[in-house]
Amino acid sequence: MPGRILLINPNQMKPAVAPIALDYLAQALEGRGHEVELLDLCFLDDIGPALDEYLLGSRFHAIGLTIRNTDDCYYLSQDFFLPRYNELVHQIRARTQAPIIVGGFGFSLLPERTLEYLQLDFGIIGEGEDALPILLDRLVTGEDFSHIPGLVYRARDGFRRNPPFSLNLARLDLCARKWVDNVRYFQEGGMGNIETKRGCDRACIYCADPIVKGRKIRVRPPKAVADELEVLLERGIDYLHLCDSEFNLPEEHAKAVCQEIIKRGLGEKLHWYAYLSPQPFSKDLALLMKEAGCQGIDFGVDSGNEHMLKMLGRDFAPQDLRQTANICHACDIVFMYDLLLGGPGETKETIRETIQLMKLLNPSRVGVSLGVRIYPGTRLAEIVKGEGRLDKNQNLQGQVRDNEGLFAPIFYLSQELGPSPSTFLKDLVGGDERFFLGSGDEIEQNYNYNNNSVLVQAIREGYRGAFWDILRKLVEVE
Repeated sequence: MPGRILLINPNQMKPAVAPIALDYLAQALEGRGHEVELLDLCFLDDIGPALDEYLLGSRFHAIGLTIRNTDDCYYLSQDFFLPRYNELVHQIRARTQAPIIVGGFGFSLLPERTLEYLQLDFGIIGEGEDALPILLDRLVTGEDFSHIPGLVYRARDGFRRNPPFSLNLARLDLCARKWVDNVRYFQEGGMGNIETKRGCDRACIYCADPIVKGRKIRVRPPKAVADELEVLLERGIDYLHLCDSEFNLPEEHAKAVCQEIIKRGLGEKLHWYAYLSPQPFSKDLALLMKEAGCQGIDFGVDSGNEHMLKMLGRDFAPQDLRQTANICHACDIVFMYDLLLGGPGETKETIRETIQLMKLLNPSRVGVSLGVRIYPGTRLAEIVKGEGRLDKNQNLQGQVRDNEGLFAPIFYLSQELGPSPSTFLKDLVGGDERFFLGSGDEIEQNYNYNNNSVLVQAIREGYRGAFWDILRKLVEVE
Protein backbone atom coordinates (compact mmCIF):
# COMPACT_ATOMS: atom_id res chain seq x y z
CA MET A 1 0.00 0.00 0.00
CA PRO A 2 1.59 3.31 -1.05
CA GLY A 3 2.28 5.94 1.56
CA ARG A 4 2.65 9.70 1.52
CA ILE A 5 5.77 11.28 2.97
CA LEU A 6 7.09 14.82 3.34
CA LEU A 7 10.87 15.18 3.22
CA ILE A 8 12.24 18.29 4.97
CA ASN A 9 15.63 19.91 4.55
CA PRO A 10 16.32 22.07 7.64
CA ASN A 11 19.81 23.21 6.61
CA GLN A 12 19.90 27.00 6.24
CA MET A 13 23.67 27.49 6.01
CA LYS A 14 24.83 29.93 3.35
CA PRO A 15 26.15 29.61 0.72
CA ALA A 16 23.48 27.03 0.06
CA VAL A 17 24.48 23.39 -0.51
CA ALA A 18 21.96 21.20 -2.30
CA PRO A 19 20.66 18.29 -0.16
CA ILE A 20 21.68 15.58 -2.60
CA ALA A 21 20.56 12.81 -0.21
CA LEU A 22 16.94 14.00 -0.37
CA ASP A 23 17.04 13.93 -4.18
CA TYR A 24 18.24 10.33 -4.08
CA LEU A 25 15.79 9.34 -1.33
CA ALA A 26 12.82 10.86 -3.14
CA GLN A 27 13.65 8.88 -6.26
CA ALA A 28 13.91 5.66 -4.27
CA LEU A 29 10.58 6.32 -2.54
CA GLU A 30 8.78 7.10 -5.77
CA GLY A 31 10.27 3.99 -7.34
CA ARG A 32 8.55 1.95 -4.60
CA GLY A 33 5.20 3.58 -5.36
CA HIS A 34 5.14 6.15 -2.57
CA GLU A 35 3.98 9.76 -2.95
CA VAL A 36 6.74 12.23 -2.11
CA GLU A 37 6.76 15.93 -1.38
CA LEU A 38 9.80 17.98 -0.39
CA LEU A 39 9.88 21.06 1.83
CA ASP A 40 13.19 22.90 1.60
CA LEU A 41 13.69 25.43 4.40
CA CYS A 42 17.06 26.63 3.09
CA PHE A 43 15.74 29.76 1.39
CA LEU A 44 12.99 30.68 3.87
CA ASP A 45 13.29 33.43 6.48
CA ASP A 46 10.00 32.52 8.15
CA ILE A 47 9.36 28.78 8.16
CA GLY A 48 6.06 28.90 10.05
CA PRO A 49 3.83 29.67 7.05
CA ALA A 50 5.54 26.96 5.00
CA LEU A 51 4.94 24.38 7.74
CA ASP A 52 1.30 25.51 7.91
CA GLU A 53 0.88 25.10 4.16
CA TYR A 54 2.31 21.58 4.09
CA LEU A 55 1.14 20.16 7.40
CA LEU A 56 -2.15 21.73 8.50
CA GLY A 57 -4.93 19.58 7.08
CA SER A 58 -2.54 17.39 5.13
CA ARG A 59 -2.37 13.65 5.61
CA PHE A 60 1.21 12.44 5.53
CA HIS A 61 2.02 8.98 6.80
CA ALA A 62 5.47 10.20 7.86
CA ILE A 63 7.81 13.17 7.91
CA GLY A 64 11.46 12.63 6.89
CA LEU A 65 13.97 15.04 8.43
CA THR A 66 17.61 15.05 7.34
CA ILE A 67 20.41 16.17 9.64
CA ARG A 68 23.48 16.62 7.47
CA ASN A 69 25.55 18.34 10.16
CA THR A 70 25.10 18.67 13.90
CA ASP A 71 27.48 21.65 13.98
CA ASP A 72 29.76 23.62 11.65
CA CYS A 73 32.80 21.49 12.69
CA TYR A 74 34.78 24.67 13.23
CA TYR A 75 36.78 25.30 16.40
CA LEU A 76 36.63 29.10 16.36
CA SER A 77 32.82 29.28 16.12
CA GLN A 78 31.54 25.94 17.52
CA ASP A 79 28.07 26.61 16.11
CA PHE A 80 25.84 23.78 17.38
CA PHE A 81 22.79 23.22 15.15
CA LEU A 82 20.77 20.66 17.13
CA PRO A 83 19.00 23.17 19.40
CA ARG A 84 17.58 24.79 16.24
CA TYR A 85 16.51 21.42 14.89
CA ASN A 86 14.85 20.70 18.21
CA GLU A 87 12.80 23.87 17.85
CA LEU A 88 11.84 22.80 14.33
CA VAL A 89 10.66 19.42 15.60
CA HIS A 90 8.43 21.19 18.13
CA GLN A 91 6.97 23.30 15.33
CA ILE A 92 6.28 20.22 13.23
CA ARG A 93 4.72 18.44 16.20
CA ALA A 94 2.35 21.37 16.75
CA ARG A 95 0.94 20.82 13.25
CA THR A 96 0.90 17.04 12.75
CA GLN A 97 1.10 13.79 14.65
CA ALA A 98 2.67 11.93 11.74
CA PRO A 99 5.80 10.05 12.84
CA ILE A 100 9.04 11.93 12.21
CA ILE A 101 11.90 9.84 10.81
CA VAL A 102 15.40 11.29 11.14
CA GLY A 103 18.39 10.47 8.96
CA GLY A 104 21.52 12.00 7.50
CA PHE A 105 25.25 11.99 8.11
CA GLY A 106 25.13 13.99 11.33
CA PHE A 107 22.31 11.91 12.77
CA SER A 108 24.10 8.64 12.02
CA LEU A 109 27.00 9.52 14.33
CA LEU A 110 24.93 9.57 17.54
CA PRO A 111 21.49 8.29 16.59
CA GLU A 112 20.13 7.22 19.99
CA ARG A 113 21.28 10.38 21.74
CA THR A 114 19.87 12.54 18.95
CA LEU A 115 16.48 10.81 19.03
CA GLU A 116 16.40 11.21 22.79
CA TYR A 117 17.29 14.89 22.53
CA LEU A 118 14.64 15.51 19.85
CA GLN A 119 12.11 13.27 21.65
CA LEU A 120 11.49 11.18 18.54
CA ASP A 121 10.99 7.47 17.95
CA PHE A 122 12.50 6.64 14.53
CA GLY A 123 15.75 7.16 12.69
CA ILE A 124 17.75 5.53 9.92
CA ILE A 125 21.54 5.34 10.03
CA GLY A 126 23.66 5.17 6.90
CA GLU A 127 21.96 4.85 3.53
CA GLY A 128 18.20 5.29 3.40
CA GLU A 129 17.28 4.48 -0.19
CA ASP A 130 16.22 0.96 0.79
CA ALA A 131 15.35 1.29 4.47
CA LEU A 132 13.11 4.37 4.27
CA PRO A 133 10.68 3.00 1.64
CA ILE A 134 10.38 -0.25 3.62
CA LEU A 135 9.73 1.61 6.87
CA LEU A 136 7.07 3.74 5.19
CA ASP A 137 5.44 0.55 3.87
CA ARG A 138 5.29 -0.87 7.38
CA LEU A 139 4.00 2.33 8.95
CA VAL A 140 1.15 2.42 6.42
CA THR A 141 0.18 -1.24 6.82
CA GLY A 142 0.94 -1.56 10.53
CA GLU A 143 3.30 -4.48 9.91
CA ASP A 144 6.35 -5.21 12.05
CA PHE A 145 9.29 -2.91 11.28
CA SER A 146 11.74 -4.08 13.93
CA HIS A 147 14.12 -5.90 11.55
CA ILE A 148 14.66 -3.18 8.92
CA PRO A 149 18.43 -2.70 8.34
CA GLY A 150 19.72 0.61 9.64
CA LEU A 151 16.61 1.37 11.67
CA VAL A 152 16.95 2.93 15.11
CA TYR A 153 13.70 2.89 17.06
CA ARG A 154 12.32 3.37 20.53
CA ALA A 155 11.32 0.21 22.38
CA ARG A 156 10.05 -0.31 25.91
CA ASP A 157 13.54 -0.78 27.30
CA GLY A 158 15.16 2.06 25.36
CA PHE A 159 16.39 2.49 21.81
CA ARG A 160 17.37 -0.38 19.58
CA ARG A 161 19.67 -0.15 16.58
CA ASN A 162 19.76 -2.53 13.61
CA PRO A 163 23.02 -2.83 11.67
CA PRO A 164 22.85 -0.95 8.36
CA PHE A 165 22.98 -2.73 5.03
CA SER A 166 25.38 -1.45 2.36
CA LEU A 167 23.61 -0.99 -0.95
CA ASN A 168 24.88 -2.19 -4.30
CA LEU A 169 25.19 1.16 -6.07
CA ALA A 170 25.25 -0.50 -9.48
CA ARG A 171 21.59 -1.42 -8.93
CA LEU A 172 20.54 1.96 -7.58
CA ASP A 173 18.99 4.48 -9.98
CA LEU A 174 19.98 7.99 -8.81
CA CYS A 175 19.81 9.97 -12.03
CA ALA A 176 16.47 11.83 -11.95
CA ARG A 177 17.50 14.75 -9.67
CA LYS A 178 14.05 16.35 -9.97
CA TRP A 179 12.85 16.89 -6.39
CA VAL A 180 15.43 19.36 -5.08
CA ASP A 181 15.50 22.73 -6.85
CA ASN A 182 19.04 22.17 -8.10
CA VAL A 183 18.88 25.17 -10.43
CA ARG A 184 18.26 27.54 -7.53
CA TYR A 185 21.01 25.90 -5.49
CA PHE A 186 23.32 26.41 -8.42
CA GLN A 187 22.34 30.06 -8.68
CA GLU A 188 22.70 30.76 -4.97
CA GLY A 189 25.29 28.14 -4.00
CA GLY A 190 27.59 28.34 -6.98
CA MET A 191 27.71 24.64 -7.88
CA GLY A 192 25.80 21.40 -8.12
CA ASN A 193 26.82 18.05 -6.65
CA ILE A 194 27.01 14.36 -7.49
CA GLU A 195 28.39 11.10 -6.09
CA THR A 196 30.55 8.58 -7.96
CA LYS A 197 31.02 6.23 -4.99
CA ARG A 198 30.35 5.74 -1.28
CA GLY A 199 32.47 4.51 1.59
CA CYS A 200 36.08 4.97 2.65
CA ASP A 201 38.68 2.34 3.57
CA ARG A 202 41.27 4.73 5.07
CA ALA A 203 42.23 4.68 8.77
CA CYS A 204 42.37 8.39 9.67
CA ILE A 205 41.90 8.58 13.45
CA TYR A 206 39.46 11.51 13.36
CA CYS A 207 37.24 10.82 10.34
CA ALA A 208 33.60 9.79 10.61
CA ASP A 209 33.12 8.91 6.94
CA PRO A 210 33.94 5.19 7.36
CA ILE A 211 31.52 5.02 10.31
CA VAL A 212 28.59 6.51 8.41
CA LYS A 213 29.30 5.54 4.79
CA GLY A 214 30.96 2.20 5.43
CA ARG A 215 34.57 1.02 5.34
CA LYS A 216 34.15 -0.70 2.00
CA ILE A 217 34.31 1.51 -1.08
CA ARG A 218 31.34 0.90 -3.38
CA VAL A 219 31.47 2.50 -6.81
CA ARG A 220 28.78 3.59 -9.23
CA PRO A 221 29.03 2.55 -12.86
CA PRO A 222 30.74 5.33 -14.84
CA LYS A 223 27.82 5.27 -17.28
CA ALA A 224 25.36 6.06 -14.48
CA VAL A 225 27.55 8.93 -13.28
CA ALA A 226 27.71 10.39 -16.78
CA ASP A 227 23.94 9.97 -17.22
CA GLU A 228 23.37 12.03 -14.08
CA LEU A 229 25.86 14.67 -15.21
CA GLU A 230 23.95 15.04 -18.46
CA VAL A 231 20.70 15.53 -16.54
CA LEU A 232 22.26 18.36 -14.54
CA LEU A 233 23.90 19.89 -17.62
CA GLU A 234 20.54 20.01 -19.40
CA ARG A 235 19.37 22.30 -16.59
CA GLY A 236 22.33 24.61 -16.97
CA ILE A 237 24.27 23.26 -13.97
CA ASP A 238 27.80 23.11 -15.34
CA TYR A 239 29.84 23.65 -12.16
CA LEU A 240 29.80 20.67 -9.78
CA HIS A 241 31.49 19.21 -6.75
CA LEU A 242 32.00 15.46 -6.39
CA CYS A 243 30.79 14.41 -2.96
CA ASP A 244 33.04 11.34 -2.72
CA SER A 245 35.24 11.04 0.34
CA GLU A 246 38.20 10.62 -2.05
CA PHE A 247 37.60 10.60 -5.82
CA ASN A 248 40.81 8.67 -6.57
CA LEU A 249 40.05 5.72 -4.29
CA PRO A 250 40.26 3.51 -6.23
CA GLU A 251 42.24 5.26 -8.95
CA GLU A 252 41.06 2.96 -11.74
CA HIS A 253 37.43 3.87 -11.09
CA ALA A 254 38.30 7.57 -11.16
CA LYS A 255 39.99 7.05 -14.53
CA ALA A 256 36.96 5.15 -15.85
CA VAL A 257 34.60 7.97 -14.81
CA CYS A 258 36.81 10.52 -16.56
CA GLN A 259 37.02 8.38 -19.69
CA GLU A 260 33.21 8.09 -19.84
CA ILE A 261 32.86 11.87 -19.49
CA ILE A 262 35.42 12.41 -22.25
CA LYS A 263 33.80 9.81 -24.52
CA ARG A 264 30.51 11.69 -24.35
CA GLY A 265 32.14 15.04 -25.05
CA LEU A 266 31.12 16.46 -21.67
CA GLY A 267 34.59 17.59 -20.61
CA GLU A 268 34.29 20.78 -22.65
CA LYS A 269 31.00 21.67 -20.97
CA LEU A 270 31.70 20.70 -17.36
CA HIS A 271 33.67 22.41 -14.60
CA TRP A 272 34.06 20.15 -11.58
CA TYR A 273 36.02 19.82 -8.35
CA ALA A 274 36.86 16.85 -6.16
CA TYR A 275 38.47 15.73 -2.93
CA LEU A 276 41.48 13.49 -3.50
CA SER A 277 43.93 11.57 -1.39
CA PRO A 278 47.60 12.39 -2.11
CA GLN A 279 48.06 8.70 -2.89
CA PRO A 280 47.49 7.18 -5.35
CA PHE A 281 47.82 10.11 -7.75
CA SER A 282 49.47 9.73 -11.12
CA LYS A 283 50.09 12.07 -14.02
CA ASP A 284 47.83 9.85 -16.14
CA LEU A 285 44.92 10.47 -13.75
CA ALA A 286 45.66 14.19 -13.58
CA LEU A 287 45.58 14.55 -17.37
CA LEU A 288 42.35 12.55 -17.64
CA MET A 289 40.71 14.66 -14.94
CA LYS A 290 41.72 17.85 -16.71
CA GLU A 291 40.41 16.62 -20.08
CA ALA A 292 37.15 15.60 -18.36
CA GLY A 293 36.61 19.13 -17.09
CA CYS A 294 38.20 19.14 -13.64
CA GLN A 295 38.86 22.72 -12.50
CA GLY A 296 40.45 22.05 -9.14
CA ILE A 297 41.58 19.40 -6.68
CA ASP A 298 41.34 19.57 -2.89
CA PHE A 299 43.91 17.21 -1.37
CA GLY A 300 43.26 16.28 2.25
CA VAL A 301 46.87 16.25 3.45
CA ASP A 302 46.38 17.26 7.13
CA SER A 303 50.06 17.89 7.84
CA GLY A 304 53.49 18.21 6.26
CA ASN A 305 55.24 16.55 9.18
CA GLU A 306 55.92 12.81 8.92
CA HIS A 307 55.35 12.13 12.63
CA MET A 308 51.99 13.91 12.62
CA LEU A 309 50.85 12.09 9.49
CA LYS A 310 51.49 8.78 11.24
CA MET A 311 49.75 10.00 14.41
CA LEU A 312 46.68 10.95 12.36
CA GLY A 313 46.59 7.54 10.69
CA ARG A 314 47.50 8.76 7.21
CA ASP A 315 49.12 6.35 4.73
CA PHE A 316 51.36 8.82 2.92
CA ALA A 317 54.45 10.90 3.69
CA PRO A 318 55.65 14.45 2.96
CA GLN A 319 57.45 13.14 -0.12
CA ASP A 320 54.08 12.14 -1.57
CA LEU A 321 52.91 15.73 -1.20
CA ARG A 322 55.88 16.86 -3.22
CA GLN A 323 54.88 14.43 -5.96
CA THR A 324 51.28 15.65 -6.11
CA ALA A 325 52.48 19.25 -6.28
CA ASN A 326 54.91 18.43 -9.09
CA ILE A 327 52.18 16.69 -11.10
CA CYS A 328 49.65 19.48 -10.64
CA HIS A 329 52.17 22.17 -11.54
CA ALA A 330 53.29 20.22 -14.61
CA CYS A 331 49.67 19.69 -15.74
CA ASP A 332 48.63 23.26 -14.88
CA ILE A 333 45.93 22.11 -12.47
CA VAL A 334 44.63 24.40 -9.72
CA PHE A 335 44.97 22.54 -6.41
CA MET A 336 44.57 23.05 -2.71
CA TYR A 337 46.08 21.37 0.34
CA ASP A 338 43.79 21.00 3.35
CA LEU A 339 45.54 21.04 6.75
CA LEU A 340 44.15 19.77 10.03
CA LEU A 341 46.36 21.08 12.83
CA GLY A 342 46.40 20.59 16.57
CA GLY A 343 45.88 16.83 16.90
CA PRO A 344 47.61 14.44 19.31
CA GLY A 345 51.37 15.03 19.26
CA GLU A 346 51.19 18.40 17.51
CA THR A 347 53.81 20.94 18.59
CA LYS A 348 54.90 24.36 17.44
CA GLU A 349 57.78 22.73 15.61
CA THR A 350 55.56 20.27 13.67
CA ILE A 351 53.30 23.14 12.62
CA ARG A 352 56.29 25.26 11.64
CA GLU A 353 57.59 22.42 9.46
CA THR A 354 54.16 21.98 7.86
CA ILE A 355 53.74 25.65 6.99
CA GLN A 356 57.26 25.81 5.57
CA LEU A 357 56.54 22.80 3.34
CA MET A 358 53.29 24.31 2.12
CA LYS A 359 55.06 27.50 1.09
CA LEU A 360 57.75 25.50 -0.68
CA LEU A 361 55.32 23.29 -2.62
CA ASN A 362 53.28 26.34 -3.69
CA PRO A 363 49.76 24.97 -4.01
CA SER A 364 47.13 27.36 -5.36
CA ARG A 365 45.66 27.60 -1.88
CA VAL A 366 46.12 26.07 1.59
CA GLY A 367 43.11 25.59 3.85
CA VAL A 368 44.00 25.59 7.55
CA SER A 369 41.71 24.13 10.20
CA LEU A 370 42.97 24.52 13.75
CA GLY A 371 41.52 22.03 16.22
CA VAL A 372 40.36 18.51 15.35
CA ARG A 373 36.65 17.78 15.81
CA ILE A 374 36.21 14.63 17.89
CA TYR A 375 33.49 12.30 16.60
CA PRO A 376 32.16 9.32 18.57
CA GLY A 377 33.24 5.96 17.22
CA THR A 378 36.58 7.19 15.90
CA ARG A 379 40.06 6.24 17.06
CA LEU A 380 40.53 9.83 18.24
CA ALA A 381 37.53 9.46 20.53
CA GLU A 382 39.16 6.35 22.04
CA ILE A 383 42.40 8.27 22.57
CA VAL A 384 40.55 11.07 24.34
CA LYS A 385 38.69 8.67 26.60
CA GLY A 386 42.01 7.10 27.51
CA GLU A 387 43.29 10.49 28.64
CA GLY A 388 40.75 10.70 31.47
CA ARG A 389 37.92 13.09 32.28
CA LEU A 390 37.05 15.52 29.52
CA ASP A 391 36.87 18.54 31.81
CA LYS A 392 40.36 17.80 33.13
CA ASN A 393 41.97 17.29 29.73
CA GLN A 394 44.08 20.30 28.77
CA ASN A 395 44.11 19.18 25.12
CA LEU A 396 40.37 19.73 24.69
CA GLN A 397 38.31 22.76 23.74
CA GLY A 398 34.55 23.09 23.53
CA GLN A 399 31.76 21.53 25.58
CA VAL A 400 33.89 19.48 27.98
CA ARG A 401 31.39 19.36 30.87
CA ASP A 402 28.49 16.89 30.97
CA ASN A 403 29.34 15.69 27.47
CA GLU A 404 30.93 12.28 27.93
CA GLY A 405 29.15 10.92 24.85
CA LEU A 406 30.65 13.70 22.66
CA PHE A 407 27.19 14.90 21.71
CA ALA A 408 28.07 18.60 21.60
CA PRO A 409 31.19 19.81 19.73
CA ILE A 410 34.58 19.09 21.32
CA PHE A 411 37.92 19.73 19.61
CA TYR A 412 41.38 18.32 20.21
CA LEU A 413 43.90 21.17 20.33
CA SER A 414 47.28 20.08 21.64
CA GLN A 415 48.30 21.97 24.75
CA GLU A 416 51.86 21.98 23.37
CA LEU A 417 50.79 24.85 21.11
CA GLY A 418 50.53 27.23 24.06
CA PRO A 419 47.80 29.68 25.04
CA SER A 420 47.50 31.47 21.66
CA PRO A 421 47.81 28.90 18.84
CA SER A 422 45.83 31.08 16.40
CA THR A 423 48.27 33.97 16.84
CA PHE A 424 51.25 31.63 16.49
CA LEU A 425 49.82 30.21 13.27
CA LYS A 426 49.00 33.62 11.86
CA ASP A 427 52.55 34.79 12.50
CA LEU A 428 53.95 31.72 10.71
CA VAL A 429 51.78 32.34 7.66
CA GLY A 430 52.86 35.95 7.65
CA GLY A 431 50.06 37.34 5.49
CA ASP A 432 50.62 34.86 2.66
CA GLU A 433 47.45 35.14 0.56
CA ARG A 434 47.61 31.46 -0.40
CA PHE A 435 46.48 30.49 3.13
CA PHE A 436 42.89 30.41 4.37
CA LEU A 437 43.16 30.74 8.15
CA GLY A 438 39.57 31.22 9.18
CA SER A 439 40.13 34.51 10.92
CA GLY A 440 36.90 36.20 11.89
CA ASP A 441 38.61 39.58 11.42
CA GLU A 442 39.67 38.84 7.83
CA ILE A 443 36.57 37.41 6.26
CA GLU A 444 38.12 37.26 2.76
CA GLN A 445 40.35 34.48 4.11
CA ASN A 446 37.67 32.87 6.27
CA TYR A 447 37.83 29.11 5.92
CA ASN A 448 34.53 28.63 7.70
CA TYR A 449 31.85 28.40 5.02
CA ASN A 450 29.02 28.74 7.55
CA ASN A 451 27.18 31.95 6.59
CA ASN A 452 30.20 33.36 4.77
CA SER A 453 28.98 36.72 3.46
CA VAL A 454 31.91 37.18 1.06
CA LEU A 455 31.10 33.90 -0.70
CA VAL A 456 27.37 34.65 -0.76
CA GLN A 457 28.01 38.02 -2.43
CA ALA A 458 30.51 36.58 -4.91
CA ILE A 459 28.07 33.89 -6.02
CA ARG A 460 25.35 36.52 -6.34
CA GLU A 461 27.69 38.39 -8.69
CA GLY A 462 28.15 35.31 -10.87
CA TYR A 463 31.14 33.45 -9.45
CA ARG A 464 30.85 29.67 -9.70
CA GLY A 465 32.84 26.70 -8.43
CA ALA A 466 34.15 25.22 -5.19
CA PHE A 467 34.05 27.73 -2.35
CA TRP A 468 37.82 27.68 -1.89
CA ASP A 469 38.35 28.39 -5.57
CA ILE A 470 35.88 31.27 -5.55
CA LEU A 471 37.85 32.82 -2.69
CA ARG A 472 41.04 32.28 -4.68
CA LYS A 473 39.56 34.00 -7.73
CA LEU A 474 38.41 36.95 -5.64
CA VAL A 475 41.94 37.58 -4.41
CA GLU A 476 43.39 37.31 -7.92
CA VAL A 477 40.90 39.86 -9.25
CA GLU A 478 42.03 42.48 -6.73
